[in-house]
Amino acid sequence: MSIIQEFREFAVKGNVVELAVAVVIGTAFGAITNSLVADIIMPPIGFLTGGIDFSNLFISLDGRTYASLAEATAAGAPTINYGLFINRILNFLIVAWALFLLVRTMNRLKRQKEEVPAAAPEPPPRPHAEVLLEEIRDLLKERRGQP
Repeated sequence: MSIIQEFREFAVKGNVVELAVAVVIGTAFGAITNSLVADIIMPPIGFLTGGIDFSNLFISLDGRTYASLAEATAAGAPTINYGLFINRILNFLIVAWALFLLVRTMNRLKRQKEEVPAAAPEPPPRPHAEVLLEEIRDLLKERRGQP
């Protein structure tokens, strides 16, 4: 078997296709999660904390003072950007919390769906002879009631 045939066999297997679909869906879900954090969760948190912004917290390694990280970056100064690191940690914690709440809610809904009792199964069909005997019995009962 040639390497091209092996690759073709590998590429068309279900696992590779499923992985590709999972990556695409994961990317789209990541965009939704980032929007949830940036557009829904962060504004109230920013309002409650008075708009604290860690992004301009840095240490300039060249010993000079800069008004902002953008100014230090424009000047080509080497910096330790610990404020951006703090922002990313906070962003991770918020995203993790939001996903936890989402998964927790989905698991609760799934459990509620499972707890709903299924309709009782229909009894198995009765043999034809049994049905005929019941019909004969009912006819005999009717005749006894007649003169």
